[in-house]
Amino acid sequence: MSKTKIAIIGPGNIGTDLMIKVMKNSTVLEMTAMVGIDPKSDGLARAQRMGFITTAEGLAGLEKMEAWRDIKIIFDATSAKAHHYNWGIVEKYPDKKIIDLTPAAIGPFLVPPVNFESNTEVRNVNMVTCGGQATIPIVAAVNRVAKVHYGEIVASISSKSAGPGTRANIDEFTETTAHAIEKVGGADKGKAIIILNPAEPPVVMRDTVFTLSENGDKEKIRESIEQMIQEVQKYVPGYTLHQEVQFDEIPEDQPVFIESLGYRSGLKTTVLLKVRGAGHYLPEYAGNLDIMTSAALATGERLVGNCELK
Repeated sequence: MSKTKIAIIGPGNIGTDLMIKVMKNSTVLEMTAMVGIDPKSDGLARAQRMGFITTAEGLAGLEKMEAWRDIKIIFDATSAKAHHYNWGIVEKYPDKKIIDLTPAAIGPFLVPPVNFESNTEVRNVNMVTCGGQATIPIVAAVNRVAKVHYGEIVASISSKSAGPGTRANIDEFTETTAHAIEKVGGADKGKAIIILNPAEPPVVMRDTVFTLSENGDKEKIRESIEQMIQEVQKYVPGYTLHQEVQFDEIPEDQPVFIESLGYRSGLKTTVLLKVRGAGHYLPEYAGNLDIMTSAALATGERLVGNCELK
């Protein structure tokens, strides 16, 4: 079976890790081209040494090449501003789709085990954030058993795994993740917090998910969470529970106040997660970056299976 040809825009850490994942793991995607804007880029030089097509003229440079005709999926690992430009090119070609790993969010948010099926025909999908990919599945798992009023996530990542792009987009991270907790996770209100942990040696990604939902069957909620974790582990093996799921009942006569929602009672669920990277290119502690590239790869492979883009 022939593979679907793909291109990656952005030869930095995320783009390089994604390139290696496609090479090592994918049975349906074929790494074809790496696109950048700096002729001296180490990532472009690495891709060229590996035998792939490269250009330092951005996506417009690849568009001029003969190989562009056969490329069906483009992964964008650049910036929000650059993604607007890149989508302007891809949008002109009905046979091509773009998977957005930036905060641009031109297309709908996509978290593979939660809402892939509702986005199979969309030509531009957004991978939210690393914190969103790690935690939104849990919010959705609770929500499918008991309606979630409020979802709050705290993502703690190693300071060493937060590059200049992450640091420059902290506000976008929290806003985008909070919005996706509502839009994809199903919460009435979402909130996101990110912590850059300077500890040495670097710590792996940790995520804490709090939900306040209607009262529901605790065992069914626990089972739903465990099933969702198994779904995520299909493409992120290092995604695990750090502790057992915890429950606290908020009685009607002692409700908590939630901004924009007012007073709410119900069931508080606490889920503590750990995300260890696969170590393909990035260090294992960089689970925050690994879950983004893994989710993007899983999305690309599923698009091929559903849309027959070959």
